[in-house]
Amino acid sequence: MYSFDSRIRYSEVDSQGKITLTAILDYFQDCSTFHSEDLGVGLSYLAKEKVVWVLSSWQIEVKRYPEFGELVTVGTWPYGFQSFFGYRNFTLESDKGELLAYANSVWVLLDLKKGRPAKLSPKMLEVYQLSPQLPMECESRKILLPQQMEKLESFPVHKYHIDTNQHVNNGKYVSMAWEYLPRGFQIGKMRAEYRKAAVYGDRIYPFVASMEDKVTVNLADEGGRPYAIVELEEMK
Repeated sequence: MYSFDSRIRYSEVDSQGKITLTAILDYFQDCSTFHSEDLGVGLSYLAKEKVVWVLSSWQIEVKRYPEFGELVTVGTWPYGFQSFFGYRNFTLESDKGELLAYANSVWVLLDLKKGRPAKLSPKMLEVYQLSPQLPMECESRKILLPQQMEKLESFPVHKYHIDTNQHVNNGKYVSMAWEYLPRGFQIGKMRAEYRKAAVYGDRIYPFVASMEDKVTVNLADEGGRPYAIVELEEMK
C-alpha cells in the first residue's frame, strides 16, 4: 500500500468546518498520482508512452467527515488488472487508525494516438504490486438513470474544470452535481460513472432526479447523452 500523511486544511472544509466530499476525492486522486510518480510510471512516463489512465467509475463511502486541523493518512493500492482495466482501492484514516472513508475505482488505460484502450506495458505490470481487495460491497460501475429526470439550466465548461489531460477532471463533475443537493443533505455514499470527456468550450446540461435519500445527476450534452452520471446517497 502507498500512503501519505496530511492535515485537514481550512481550504478543504465546508461551512460546518468538516472536510468536503470533493476534498476527499482530491486526496484519493493525489495519492494514486503520487504512487505512480514514485514508481516511475507517472505523468512523464505516460506522456512518453502516449497513454493516459482515464477513470471509468468511483464508489466512495464516508463513515465520518474529519474536521479542520485533524491529522489523516491517505492510502491506496491496486488490486487487479484485466486487459486495459485497472482496479484500485483507497482509504482515509485518522491518526488513531479510525477508518473515515474508503473507495473503489475502475480505470481504463487509453492509447492517445489510436483513441482506444491499450494494454498495460510490461513495466507497469512489474512495478505495481497488487494487494488484496478492500472488503467492501462493490456495486456495478454502470449507473442506471431514473426514467423521470428534470432538465435544469445549462452552464459552460470553465477553464478551471480542465486537468492535464485537457478535459474536465473527474472530481469537477462531482462538484457540479453537489450543487443540486437539498440543504442539509450529508453525503454518505457517492457513485460516479464517466461516459465521455467534456472539454473547454462544451456546455453541460444537468438532468436531476431526487428520491427519499438519493439524488442522481446526469451531466450531459445538449442531446442528453451523459458526460458523467453522479449518484449521491444521504448518510444514514
